[in-house]
Amino acid sequence: MLALRLARGAHPLVQLRRLLVAAASAGTGFLLLCTLGYAMGHPDASGGALLRLAWCVAPIAATVYFAVTVARTDPATLPRSGLSAVGLGPAKLTVLAAISTAVACTLGSMVALLFFLHLRGDLSGLPFDGAAAELLAAGYPLPLAAALTLLAIVPLTASAASAAALRPRTPKPRDEQDGPARPGAPAAPPSGLPWGVALLAVGLAVETYASRSPGASDLTMPGGLTGSPAGVLAGWTLTAIGLALAGPGLTFLCGRILQAVRPGAMRLLAGRGLQEDARRIGRPLGVLCAVGSGAYAALTLYSGDRPAIGPLTMLGSLLVAGCAALTVITVAIEAKHARADTTSALLQLGAPTSMLRGTAALRAGALAAMFGPLTWVVAELAALPLVG
Repeated sequence: MLALRLARGAHPLVQLRRLLVAAASAGTGFLLLCTLGYAMGHPDASGGALLRLAWCVAPIAATVYFAVTVARTDPATLPRSGLSAVGLGPAKLTVLAAISTAVACTLGSMVALLFFLHLRGDLSGLPFDGAAAELLAAGYPLPLAAALTLLAIVPLTASAASAAALRPRTPKPRDEQDGPARPGAPAAPPSGLPWGVALLAVGLAVETYASRSPGASDLTMPGGLTGSPAGVLAGWTLTAIGLALAGPGLTFLCGRILQAVRPGAMRLLAGRGLQEDARRIGRPLGVLCAVGSGAYAALTLYSGDRPAIGPLTMLGSLLVAGCAALTVITVAIEAKHARADTTSALLQLGAPTSMLRGTAALRAGALAAMFGPLTWVVAELAALPLVG
């Protein structure tokens, strides 16, 4: 009840984020139910049903990642003075965040179930002249236990991931903290850049090797593109993980470059801001870079044969891309709120608002100059073995 009261009294922007989480959960739940419908309508094609279920992993991961980001930026779950006295310590707030995430995702899953039943004609007859009857196995009875099990995947995974991300952590002693502890000191270098670059290189190498192996097993990719070795997809997964790990380090590097060679006030503020926000916005930017490179590579592959892309493939692609973009927007708003005290202090010192706007534009331009070409290069290298 406390979680519901906090959700009801939240800011409209926070409510919008929760509704977006529910919408993403609804889309992912509908994809899972469509996989169940395919398995019901094709009982002899168990391999195809398992492959369709495997392709739902990407939308599930994107939805869970977005839900965790929204839970982390929810003001109702942030520790504040006086809450511990009424029994709302860090552990209790973590539980509330997990419950709020589960409620939003469960709402989306129920919407997906109602829409699925409506398209099957189980509620009020077949809509759209029965166009979705064969796709959703309208002539077969729906196993409710299986449907509810699939719909529970996103709420349970998202709530568990939110609880793990927001769990109370014991702060390190002063002598064990990374970097200097004096006020105003530059932030420490995120340590994930070498690992991210290594995984990126390994992924591209695995993809190239698998594409040239004569005995590689082929999988059917969404959209009807056949003949894709499983090793290529494994290599692409490693490449995406590498980009996500390298994102914070690349963002920190952008800040370091902006402050190089006798920086002025704007470059100094922009560079220091990127260094401070590297861990917050770097990983979502790396994920968005991976999604963008995957989309570019897919467009490159589809430009020749142009296979028919079905509605479920389009829905899954929109879910992954939309969740990645919304995650970046959410963390950007969070970073802006985290700099509110610094911005207020600069305004009180007489800094013009045009300088603050220019600093924000300089940060955005530096990130675009870093991640834009990187996305294009990775996409070209990833699509080259498949095109060949």
